[in-house]
Amino acid sequence: MATQITEAKSGNVTAEMKIVAKLEGESPEKIRDRVAKGKVVIFKNIVRQNLERYTAIGEGLFTKVNVNLGASTDHYDENEELEKVEIANKFGADTIMDLTDGGDIDGMRRKVLAKAKMPVGTVPIYQVYYEMVTKRKYVIDFTEDDLFNVIEKHFKDGVDFVTVHTGVTLDLAKKAAEQKRTAGIVSRGGTILAAWEIYNEKENPLYANFDYLLELAKEYDVVLSLGDALRPGGIDDAHDELHVGELLVNARLAKKAIEKGVQVMIEGPGHMPLDQIEMDIKLEKQLTGGVPYYVLGILPTDIAAGYDHIAGAIGGALAAAYGADMLCYLTPAEHISLPTPEQVKDGLIAFKIAAHTGDIIKLGEKARKLDTEMSKARASLNWQKMFSLTFDEERARRIYRQYKKFEAGSCTMCGDLCVYLVLPRALNKKKYANQKASTENR
Repeated sequence: MATQITEAKSGNVTAEMKIVAKLEGESPEKIRDRVAKGKVVIFKNIVRQNLERYTAIGEGLFTKVNVNLGASTDHYDENEELEKVEIANKFGADTIMDLTDGGDIDGMRRKVLAKAKMPVGTVPIYQVYYEMVTKRKYVIDFTEDDLFNVIEKHFKDGVDFVTVHTGVTLDLAKKAAEQKRTAGIVSRGGTILAAWEIYNEKENPLYANFDYLLELAKEYDVVLSLGDALRPGGIDDAHDELHVGELLVNARLAKKAIEKGVQVMIEGPGHMPLDQIEMDIKLEKQLTGGVPYYVLGILPTDIAAGYDHIAGAIGGALAAAYGADMLCYLTPAEHISLPTPEQVKDGLIAFKIAAHTGDIIKLGEKARKLDTEMSKARASLNWQKMFSLTFDEERARRIYRQYKKFEAGSCTMCGDLCVYLVLPRALNKKKYANQKASTENR
């Protein structure tokens, strides 16, 4: 089965590469060459027919933002989750992940796929867990066939990428159980697999059967997102033995995937002090040879509950500037609740801003064109242009008009003291006075 990588290695430029090249302002040949080396991935399951918004991540490309959504075992509201998809569509999410872990998981995934305009990802191990629960079994009772059957079902449905926690080996799982991390293991998928491995005294089935996983992924050209099961869940745990050990495993597996013609990216933290973010990005790029890096946040503090979207955007902007390729957003509900649709919007906008801010550093002039346009629009008090350039035009207009009924002149912050009115008026007055004096002296 031909994949984006196998086509690229054969010197062919696919239709998807041409679309991505146009979106990114790059030549199709550059995209092809980076795909061939595994430095760029294009999300497009070969059975997905309704994809409207193509997304690629990697070297030289704009930083992308992923939106997580999905119902939980505690709160299942299909309409609410589909409203979140609409928000992601409207406000420019580059990818979404359906993390539903309870209720009608198959039904939710298929409806999300039908409504989403952009690539969709999932975490199949969540469904494996829920199916064990509904059969009145414990999570440690699933078989390798149970796991791979669910993964293949997701592929057949058209999912464009999946998180697979390949790097939490039996050895690392045992170390995680023995070591006294401040925050422990915070990955749900990682916890499920670690518990299964330790109880059954068997190797991680995703690691042990990685060749089979590659065969499945290649058949559908699904991007494998090698999950960070042992990511730091608190800043104290950043770059400990477990965190770095898992990255080493995933780096080796990523290189193998590329050799086999399977697109792959690496998932990253997580919680980390700001002064470690640059090192983390460089470490991933060095170990993998430039495989795209997809980070969660990054959260530079642990005490921002209720405002984690702001804290995460701070770390995310820095991560993007140093070379992270995609940011997984955080919402105000992170760590404390399933997010509402409005909180999903808040998180998405915060991370769109973070990604763009980082790109101004990472990509330079290519990314800052809109900022120049905005500055020119402000200088000319062109409100229509200003609103059109914002991340949330409706909100900007609403705030502008909260004390003003028309869109012209200055805003209510400065009124007649607007800098773009005071100086021009003074200059015009001086010009008029000079003209008048010149006329009188004739």
